[in-house]
Amino acid sequence: MPILLFRLNGVPDDEAEDIRALLHDNAIDYYETDAGRWGISVAAIWLRDDTHLQTARTLIDTYEEERAVRVRAEYEALRRAGRHDTVWRRFRREPLMVLIYLAVITAILYFTVMPFVRRW
Repeated sequence: MPILLFRLNGVPDDEAEDIRALLHDNAIDYYETDAGRWGISVAAIWLRDDTHLQTARTLIDTYEEERAVRVRAEYEALRRAGRHDTVWRRFRREPLMVLIYLAVITAILYFTVMPFVRRW
């Protein structure tokens, strides 16, 4: 029976590639499903059977811990150098997208709050 090993929804491409390579290098038989056309299915890596479950789980857990340490160190180095991503930097880089996001957020807040404000 297939076993869900690793969900891919919201996972960066480089992390997903690393997980695939990790499983491949350790000869762990797996297959992958995608989120589908509408993005509502489970994008994940599945084991075909549970014979390698403990090994795969240990490998992935170790990788995730190492990745967390590495990514935090990279962010901290960028922050110390003053090159980390901020709202202002993102606005300067992509002003149209930031304005679109703000408009959508404003619309959602408006339609969420206005029915209650009009009752008073």
